[in-house]
Amino acid sequence: QVQLVESGGGVVQAGGSHTLSCEIFGPEWKMGTMFWYRQAPGKIGEVILSGDGRGPIFHSDSVKGRFTLNGETGRQILHLQMTNLKVEDTAVYTCGWHSPAAVDYWGQGTQVTVSE
Repeated sequence: QVQLVESGGGVVQAGGSHTLSCEIFGPEWKMGTMFWYRQAPGKIGEVILSGDGRGPIFHSDSVKGRFTLNGETGRQILHLQMTNLKVEDTAVYTCGWHSPAAVDYWGQGTQVTVSE
C-alpha cells in the first residue's frame, strides 16, 4: 500500500527559511504526482504545489517565488523548500500523492508556525 510521512515541522522566524520533507513508501513517486496541501487555522485548505518529476507546478499565487520542490536523487523523498516565510504561512502542511489511477493518498500532516 501507499504510505506518506511528513517531517520537519516546527517554529520558524518570519523572514527565515525552512524545509519540510515527505517520504513515500510503496510506489515510485514519479509515476504519479506529489503535492503539498496546507490549511491555516480558520481558513480553507489549499493545494500550493505539485510535481511529477518534470518540475514544480504552482497552485497558489501566495507561494510563488518563495516555495519550491526538490527531490533527492535515488530516494523517494520530496522536499518543500520555503523562503521568506510570513506569519500567514502558519498552517498544517500535508503531502499527498495522486496515483495514475486518480486516487489521492495523504500523509499525517506537520505543523509549521511562523513567528514575528
